[in-house]
Amino acid sequence: MTGASSDVPVRLAVVDDDPMVRAALGMMLGGDSGLSVVVEAGDGEEALRVVPAAGVDVVLMDIRMPVRDGLSATAALLAEHPDLKVIVLTTFDTDDMVLRALRTGAAGFLLKDTPPARLVEAIRAVAAGEPMLSPSVTAQLIAAVTRSDDAHAEGGGEGTGDGEGRRRAARDALAVLTEREREVADGVARGLSNAEIAAELFMGVPTVKTHVGRLFTKLGVENRVQVAILVHDAQR
Repeated sequence: MTGASSDVPVRLAVVDDDPMVRAALGMMLGGDSGLSVVVEAGDGEEALRVVPAAGVDVVLMDIRMPVRDGLSATAALLAEHPDLKVIVLTTFDTDDMVLRALRTGAAGFLLKDTPPARLVEAIRAVAAGEPMLSPSVTAQLIAAVTRSDDAHAEGGGEGTGDGEGRRRAARDALAVLTEREREVADGVARGLSNAEIAAELFMGVPTVKTHVGRLFTKLGVENRVQVAILVHDAQR
């Protein structure tokens, strides 16, 4: 990808149905020499047409849009272009939609009111292959899973069986991890950064990155929140 070199700007696509949001993001991100907004789209269907042809590294994807929403657009883009990185921007007003987005393989999840410096940092990290999920977003996502599971259990409906199946599947998946990998997975599940995990476990940051990479491979996941959900499901 073009964003892999520090000498070449990360090529961005901004997908949002609000032209004011697109303009604000374009103006904010365009002022950074390491980033370049090369294409915009007003809905998910338009994104499917313009993003692949633009040689984009990272897509900033809204969730709620007309014609085609950001969730199905993300799934379709990644199915055809698995090396593409997608950061979902959300107001976090609908937990269910965000949880569905997790399973599409998006590489980042940020709130729309994320400070500019944090957004730039996230884009650079995602372009470099490191999924970016803030601890606050991770915590809210895990809380959303908990609420969903509790609601199914109280209702005694189909969700109860689904919850038990997820628990067994998660425990089976985590069983292949070494003790150290499980400790790293637990840190990821708590929303800790690589540096925070390294400090807590008395490890070097590069070693933590290596363990996180192994977690993705062994667990068959694409990002840190998917690791967190597996850990959570195993503990339910």
